[in-house]
Amino acid sequence: MQSCEISGDSTDDPLSSGLRRKRQPRIVVIGAGLAGLSAAKALLESGFTDVTILEATDRIGGRVQSVKLEHATFELGATWIHGSHGNPVYHLAEDNGLLEETTDSERSVGRISLYSKNGVAYHLTNNGQRIPKDVVEEFSDLYNEVYNLTQEFFQRGKPVNAESQNSVGVFTRDVVRKRVKADPDDTEAVKRLKLAMIQQYLKVESCESSSHSMDEVSLSEFGEWTEIPGAHHIIPCGFIKIVEILARSIPESVIQLRKPVKCIHWNQSVSKEIERVADHNSDLPEEDKGSDVFVECEDCEFIPADHVIVTVSLGVLKKRHESLFHPRLPEEKVMAIEKLGISTTDKIFLEFEEPFWSSECNSIQFVWEDEAESESLTYPEELWYKKICSFDVLYPPERYGYVLSGWICGEEALIMEKCDDETVAETCTEMLRKFTGNPNIPKPRRILRSSWGSNPNFRGSYSYTQVGSSGADVEKLAKPLPYAESSKTTPMQVMFSGEATHRKYYSTTHGAVLSGQREAAHLIEMYQHLLQ
Repeated sequence: MQSCEISGDSTDDPLSSGLRRKRQPRIVVIGAGLAGLSAAKALLESGFTDVTILEATDRIGGRVQSVKLEHATFELGATWIHGSHGNPVYHLAEDNGLLEETTDSERSVGRISLYSKNGVAYHLTNNGQRIPKDVVEEFSDLYNEVYNLTQEFFQRGKPVNAESQNSVGVFTRDVVRKRVKADPDDTEAVKRLKLAMIQQYLKVESCESSSHSMDEVSLSEFGEWTEIPGAHHIIPCGFIKIVEILARSIPESVIQLRKPVKCIHWNQSVSKEIERVADHNSDLPEEDKGSDVFVECEDCEFIPADHVIVTVSLGVLKKRHESLFHPRLPEEKVMAIEKLGISTTDKIFLEFEEPFWSSECNSIQFVWEDEAESESLTYPEELWYKKICSFDVLYPPERYGYVLSGWICGEEALIMEKCDDETVAETCTEMLRKFTGNPNIPKPRRILRSSWGSNPNFRGSYSYTQVGSSGADVEKLAKPLPYAESSKTTPMQVMFSGEATHRKYYSTTHGAVLSGQREAAHLIEMYQHLLQ
């Protein structure tokens, strides 16, 4: 790597003339979520002084959004710290005493996280009956056994047969159904209950994966996602505390809120419009007019930069990549954006005056008996509520009150987002009455819900490997621009971070943090001589 202290005007120097004069590189970070804040924090702590964060909304945190209502904090976005060993988010929380209030009841071992590992999940049917605990345990063992098989295709390089359509959902539904139907010890009635439970378990899995349906999740790639060992944790005072810790060492002047970006002009593609603005802007220094990158904001400001770290969600990239970058992104990166998946997982919090559930119940799982032979998990618009897979009981009640947290994902989540609070509260109450067999359940005193899918600044919750995509597409998404190693212009003009760019930890908060630190490390290495 060439030293930034080299003088001269050789066009072979990949660093711009301003940088050769020891000017600090101008770095613009787009997005003040976990990835953007982690990148900016690492850069500032390493000695970079010209760092700007542009955030479209009026708050920092991105897909972390903690809402405090009276005495309790509710998470509309990220909720759990998944695993502890080597997890940077866990260590931030632990080092800052955020987990001191956490009891064993707020830890969940396994991939499905609850608010309490104590108690029992109640699997209820639409006929108002509770499925016997022994039937649930038998089915759960079978389902988990087949789930483990889905991991082996990637981890052991097993070939995927044509019948599965390389789909986690198709494979799981087919294998579990065959085993349920072949069990000689079950009655026909028990078999039918177990067959109906398949769809309910797949709905839960879809919410975990933030996919419309597990049918859309790639079987051959499913096992690449890596679980960090250790218990799962929540942060009683709010996940937003992690955001605040990251932002603590970032000067307020660095973060510009309500500053949406319209277009990133890169690779010296100074358009006529930028030339016109630059020519008529007496405040724009001469050296800025030749910048490799200009960030065009919605308020018509053009910000010159040497490097831009893009942390927007995959959903935003899918919707806006054609207009967000000039020149347009290389075809390889566009294909990666289109292949990878992102959908919406929403929460619906319902607060009641008194609990109608028993003290041992930690969740209510909805099993529709008429779905025993269903193939699809897509519903007509008026039946959106059938995609609600469950309600978790928030624990302990001394902290949260009597609150249930419902889960819904996919296209039906988007339909839910269009409804008003009254409609959603009424619909959920009717579902709870139907499945518990208790017609006297009152309407909740309060409702709170997320809307990640329809929010134009997110357009989804988090990413997954869609059928037809692979970890290689994640790598392509993360690859900085311009591609050419021998480029005569500044390398790594446009960089990409965010959970969707982490091959092993996509969909997680620690994946987002690590991706921001990764991009910062590239720049720190590039400018190590300047920073000494």
